[in-house]
Amino acid sequence: MKDQQLRRFSSKLALTVAGVAAAAALACAPAQAQDKPVQLRFSSWVPAQHPLNPALIAWGEDIKKASGGTITSTMFPAQQLGKAFDHYDMARDGIADFAYVNPGYQPGRFPIFAGSSLPFLFSNGKSGSAAIDAWYRSYAAKEMKDVKFCFAFVHDPGTFHSRKKIVVPGDIKGMKVRPATDTIGQMITMLGGTNVQSSAPEVREIIERGVADAVTFPWGSIPLFGIDKVVSYHMDVPLYVTPFVWVMNQAKYDAMSPAQKKVIDDHCTTEWAEKVASSWADFEYGGHAKLAAMPGHEVYKLTPAQMDEWRKAVAPLEAQWGQQVKAKTGQDPKAVLDGLKKELVKYKAAM
Repeated sequence: MKDQQLRRFSSKLALTVAGVAAAAALACAPAQAQDKPVQLRFSSWVPAQHPLNPALIAWGEDIKKASGGTITSTMFPAQQLGKAFDHYDMARDGIADFAYVNPGYQPGRFPIFAGSSLPFLFSNGKSGSAAIDAWYRSYAAKEMKDVKFCFAFVHDPGTFHSRKKIVVPGDIKGMKVRPATDTIGQMITMLGGTNVQSSAPEVREIIERGVADAVTFPWGSIPLFGIDKVVSYHMDVPLYVTPFVWVMNQAKYDAMSPAQKKVIDDHCTTEWAEKVASSWADFEYGGHAKLAAMPGHEVYKLTPAQMDEWRKAVAPLEAQWGQQVKAKTGQDPKAVLDGLKKELVKYKAAM
């Protein structure tokens, strides 16, 4: 009898211990296991085959893993959710949950950020992306207050691609040029050219129709967008970069659980800015060799004297930009630009 009672006691004790252990395990389970599922819509205006899209998709997959599968995402490339010009407002209004934005498509709206598109600042797109992100984080909350800023990045430096050879600043006079940013547009006007506005997907058409004679564009994207069919000359100089941001709808972020918000925050960092931009930077850099190998195309370098001429010609742009920054934000433009240059040196991305 005593043996039976002992066995029953042991059995009850085992069940109690198991129950306590199960309860403890449940209490200690990752918070995301109890979170509601969140589906994110990523919007990108570049073609599906553009190297930025796979990098952003991989970023989303890492978020899915880190959230225990509660945050998933779908990419909508090629302007499926809206035009390239509208992507900032699409994120603001919730048409997209995350949007790839070229702030330069809306001249004057983001004056501080526009400083990063001044000529002859960036030497490369990889560490340059880390530099611009580290710099802009202290300004984003005010200048882009309609959205949740995730990170900033740049493409590998671009240049002039044209129907006629451009060697010195005087060659721009009388030309019709599609500029990549508002800052480059000011440069074209200052040099006697005419700006032709269009989004990247429309560039081939406007040159083909004679609406524009040249474009400022990164290298690998020239064949990607079919622009190699309408231009022949490529000035081999790191003239400028186009700065971009990856931003989120604020309401979508606010509706997430604390654990899910942390996952997003952990993926909106300077390290991720460089990681996402790197494959695209490699792709654009590879465009130099591709274009040089194409029949009928000329890739040419400038002499030191010609480079000096360009630097002197574009120097007034900094003052023009500074006036806009001071008038619209009250910030000290020298301090703003010095901060960017400091980060470029720190990340080994300065010209």
